[in-house]
Amino acid sequence: MNIEIRESQGIQIIAFEGNLDTNTSPEAESKINEILNTGQQKLLVNFEQLNFISSAGLRILLATVKKLNASGGALRICSLNATVQEVFDISGFVTILNVKNTEKEALSSF
Repeated sequence: MNIEIRESQGIQIIAFEGNLDTNTSPEAESKINEILNTGQQKLLVNFEQLNFISSAGLRILLATVKKLNASGGALRICSLNATVQEVFDISGFVTILNVKNTEKEALSSF
């Protein structure tokens, strides 16, 4: 899995490429926590290049949104492909998390 971190409009964007599963979730969680530990309140996770997400990946997102909500921050998710969208739909995460179609839409929703 590749992880790209960048900033736009004061919002940290983390983009995942590959699979977010049991094997890769510790690295993903570490990168997200590094961002949160800087005091960042707005985080956008872009899944445009994500092939697959498992329950381990979903747990990281849930933990992240809880941390951000507790500190007055916000999490946005964007660019789900059909496979990842199906996992979000089946798990109900599409109603738990704030999911947008595009990065531009997600950025403007903060």
